Amino acid sequence: PPDSVTLVNFDTNFYTAHTAPLTRTVTLLGQRVTIRATPAAYTWTYGDGAARTTADPGAPYPDLRVTHRYERKGVYRTRLAITYDGSYRLGRGGPWRAIPGRVTVAGAPQGLRAVEATPTLVGY
Repeated sequence: PPDSVTLVNFDTNFYTAHTAPLTRTVTLLGQRVTIRATPAAYTWTYGDGAARTTADPGAPYPDLRVTHRYERKGVYRTRLAITYDGSYRLGRGGPWRAIPGRVTVAGAPQGLRAVEATPTLVGY
């Protein structure tokens, strides 16, 4: 959310723009090898003891696809870990081959403050 502030008992939207596969090409024993890491899962840790793993990276507002409600005001340390599937190919046009297993990369924690709002009636 803007300025890392959200409201208690309000759907807080989470998303990441890190959705594209990461590709690197190296030379190994004189052979061109291209390695590709494709995001497969996103684990959202909300900082209040709750976490959720999705295949969805979420989306900016107004598309609320990954949300969480904070029940108490406070400062929370949220974190996103992305799990990648790997594949590689030899040469320039060889077939992609799966790399067994997955790797998870945890992002840095981000501070989020949940505040309470009090409705006020205003007369004209």
